[in-house]
Amino acid sequence: MSSKKVIELFYDVVSPYSWLGFEVMCRYSRVWDVELKPRPAFLGGVMQGSGNTPPGLVPNKFMYMVKDLNRLAQYFDVPLQAPSDPFEAMFKKGSLSAMRFVAAVQDKRGDKQVEQVSRELWRRIWSEDKDITEPASLSEAAMTAGLSASEIEELLTLSTSKQIKDKLKSTTQEALDHGAFGFPLFVCHINGKAEMFFGSDRYELMAHCIGEKWVGPQPGKSAAKL
Repeated sequence: MSSKKVIELFYDVVSPYSWLGFEVMCRYSRVWDVELKPRPAFLGGVMQGSGNTPPGLVPNKFMYMVKDLNRLAQYFDVPLQAPSDPFEAMFKKGSLSAMRFVAAVQDKRGDKQVEQVSRELWRRIWSEDKDITEPASLSEAAMTAGLSASEIEELLTLSTSKQIKDKLKSTTQEALDHGAFGFPLFVCHINGKAEMFFGSDRYELMAHCIGEKWVGPQPGKSAAKL
């Protein structure tokens, strides 16, 4: 059994802050003595289940969020750029089909492939202003992530099955049971105790709580300078 501390990362590719959190934790999973477990879930279900209101629905919060994301993209060195119509991308189109597809990828191909496919879906919506809801869009992202046409066809079929729909619902409910009200959600398991952290700005506190060291958004570069 691994002695590493476990960090579960609950996320949805419709969430730009989840992309920032995802990339930072992927970097730190190679530096900290931790095991990172990606937990693809449905943000819409978490918002509804927790009774939360998306910040994008409040005009002043929405304007701030766009500026904030531009600054964060530079700080974290993630190629994040808001789509031409963020409201349509996030709230009208949503991410249910995309997250079912990611859940199917995890079920059949494991966490490493989930990392690659999730990243390509984030790139589509939050860097290239492209769709992530249609089967052709999911196929293109998966192919860029290295999956074959036959594998993608199988995964698209699986993503519409009751098995995968239930899997995504279950993971979303787990996030709610941990106290989620949005994403990204980090759940750190240390000595049998679970600690929850919300958002892409709690890394210093998370590091302190798990006995690790935060050295900035790019630990490899930071270490090289020391």
